[in-house]
Amino acid sequence: MSYQIEIRHLNYFLAVAEELHFRRAADKLFISQPGLSRQIKQLEADLGVALFERNNRNVTLTKAGEYLQKEVSKHLKVLDTILNTTKRIHEGVDGNLNFGYVGSAMQHIIPNLLVKIRNECPNIHFNLKEMDNQKQLDNLQTQEIDIGFVRLERVPNDIEITPIEEDTFSLVLPANHTLNSGNFTDLSQLRDEAFIMFDPSYSSNYYQKIMQIFDYCGFTPIVSHRTIHASSIYKLVEHNFGISIVPSSLQIGNTTNVKFIELKKIPQRTNLSAVWSKNNSNPVLAKILEFI
Repeated sequence: MSYQIEIRHLNYFLAVAEELHFRRAADKLFISQPGLSRQIKQLEADLGVALFERNNRNVTLTKAGEYLQKEVSKHLKVLDTILNTTKRIHEGVDGNLNFGYVGSAMQHIIPNLLVKIRNECPNIHFNLKEMDNQKQLDNLQTQEIDIGFVRLERVPNDIEITPIEEDTFSLVLPANHTLNSGNFTDLSQLRDEAFIMFDPSYSSNYYQKIMQIFDYCGFTPIVSHRTIHASSIYKLVEHNFGISIVPSSLQIGNTTNVKFIELKKIPQRTNLSAVWSKNNSNPVLAKILEFI
């Protein structure tokens, strides 16, 4: 059985069912009364049932009409919600977004971004996953994540990149170390100390940036340990396994027994950048990029 019924026919029916008066229903719908009567007769013919009982004085619903009014009212509201949600998803107001990020992005960039998005677009849902720079690029290309936050200067041609924050580097020293911001002059004072480094496998680009600092200061570091997490670096430094260099933003919220000396005089800086695939069609991404 096939019906050639459109949503407008159901809306016409509901108007008459509510008013139980064809002229008032027609006025409400801004159409002519004869035109409305034809549409209702066509609906009844398509269904093969009488929906209204009509006489010169009254219009009443049949039992079939009462049932149709109840069910159509309920399901048209659901359909209206579905259609509105579809529009909101298209506009990037509803939907899901998968984030990838390096640890330093969680210091304040991502939390501040999420708060702003939550306030303006509360129906966007997020999934957050910390991962290294290369894994983010791989996941962007397979669209397992929609947007990433990396410390990279070059990305593949199918990836867009925009810098968000330029950061200085800071020394990380045990709290009881003899050097402090008052007697520190340059990094060469620490040429005989052991350094704890981010593992180059986590980000070869970032590792090379750190090595450029040592080249600039004229010595090759003694590397005692490598790790991929700032929290591990802080614990090792705290227990005198070595010292380290990290982006200055990573000291925000740090409560471990270490101290920081910002390396303001060196030219090296590190950029935290947002990256996303040019081929990603998720409408939420376009909305988020407005905030970025």
